[in-house]
Amino acid sequence: MQNGQPIRGAQFPAHTVAKRRVLVIGDIMLDRYWFGLVDRISPEAPVPVVHVARREDRLGGAANVARNARALGAQVSLFGLIGQDEGGQEIARLLEAEGIYNGSVADPQAPTILKMRVLGGQQQLLRIDFEEHYSSSARQKLYTQAMAAMAAHDIVVLSDYSKGVLAEVEALIEHGRSLGIPILVDPKGYRYERYQGASMMTPNRLELREAVGPWESEAELQRKAQQLRQSLALDALLLTRSEEGMSLFVQDGAHHVAADAHEVFDVSGAGDTVLATLAACLAAGLSYEQAMGWANRAGGVVVGKLGTSVVRPQELV
Repeated sequence: MQNGQPIRGAQFPAHTVAKRRVLVIGDIMLDRYWFGLVDRISPEAPVPVVHVARREDRLGGAANVARNARALGAQVSLFGLIGQDEGGQEIARLLEAEGIYNGSVADPQAPTILKMRVLGGQQQLLRIDFEEHYSSSARQKLYTQAMAAMAAHDIVVLSDYSKGVLAEVEALIEHGRSLGIPILVDPKGYRYERYQGASMMTPNRLELREAVGPWESEAELQRKAQQLRQSLALDALLLTRSEEGMSLFVQDGAHHVAADAHEVFDVSGAGDTVLATLAACLAAGLSYEQAMGWANRAGGVVVGKLGTSVVRPQELV
């Protein structure tokens, strides 16, 4: 590695990744896309009329993390909550098609979280969200099953979208660490003490600012990030900074890598791709700095695609 970037000519460790088992736990969503054309404005209101020509469903949230890890070749299990509805059935179908083990628990009291996007041409015009709170009984059943599965995996990824699945995330982290399994967390909110004891945390700029307050210089950022890492007993903290790249904070200091995007088309799900790539690389035995380099490259590739998408090993060359 040089300055966090993969060495020129280096190959993604696909053969090793294929032997590793990644466990993803978190907020599962269904991303539904309606694609169409716009050729006029509605006479009823000043809004475009979309003639829908195609519908496509994709795995979203924690399921998109699992899908990305699977696309990189890892063996993947996904645990989360869904509803006993059409959305839950569609998620199960998509997971089976991707070869991802479906450990989701169906809650009869709440629907599957659904994000529906309407696009006219290549432009997203509207997003409609459907979600309700899952029951605590369904969450406890999920935790019991997820913790029982941890020992059979090489790394655990906790994908928190603040939808309630990881409301008691402390129990999952404590159990994983007791087994000696690395725990990778994509956090939400400002109560980062909930993630204490994880191996690595991956906030973006806004999320970190909510937790530690604003910073006016790189020196102040490094000081606050290292203080947070130490207070939470993390091995590493990776800050994703969009067009400014990524910064990795570990015990021996800070490492930075510039953004690798050639053309930004759609940032939907880019954080999921970064998280999945980190998990696959760390499970394969790479260092935090090496994993950051590959994750940065994967993020640069996926923002050039439309909607929640995946990156495959051959695209990282």
